[in-house]
Amino acid sequence: MSLLSLFGPSKAEIWSQLAAQTGGQFTDGGFFGKSRLDLRVDPWLLTLDTYTVSTGKSSTTYTRLRAPYVNADGFRFTVYRSGLFTPLGHVLGMQDIEIGDPDFDQTFVLKANNEPKVRQFFADDTLKALLYTQSAIHMEVKDDEGWFRQSFPDNVDELYFVRLGIMRDLPELRALFDLFSHTLHRLCHFGSAYENDPNIRL
Repeated sequence: MSLLSLFGPSKAEIWSQLAAQTGGQFTDGGFFGKSRLDLRVDPWLLTLDTYTVSTGKSSTTYTRLRAPYVNADGFRFTVYRSGLFTPLGHVLGMQDIEIGDPDFDQTFVLKANNEPKVRQFFADDTLKALLYTQSAIHMEVKDDEGWFRQSFPDNVDELYFVRLGIMRDLPELRALFDLFSHTLHRLCHFGSAYENDPNIRL
């Protein structure tokens, strides 16, 4: 019996297929290196990679997707499935918000620093449908935390997704990139992001 039949396709194989289908660029870091997939969506650069947190004798690997953008008005939100990342949901200055969609409000926890705006922002069938495609999700707008600080201006935040484990489901990965693309364009529509390359100082 082959390793492929035991464990399925590797991350490198699936992410390479994703890059080929989306026009992205996959960099294979090898067994010990840092693999990543970069995809340009209009002015924004989306970067998919993994990172590992070690605690004593054990370690946990996460998949993350990040996209820096110029935050025009400081609007921030966090959304995650109920029961997931509950400790991460206690964000200073953010309150639990329901949008009036019973199924959505039961499935997801939503927090934001602007309740009227986030209600309007999530009143979008496409956005909600893309969120449902993710079997596990924690997505937020957050400070760049230094990852982009070397080359980007201070008002750049990042759209950030994190999930436990290594994502190898190709349709779910494609839907994740669609979710980021739609969210970034919607942020522009609401005046919360500029359709400019965040590397260019405004």
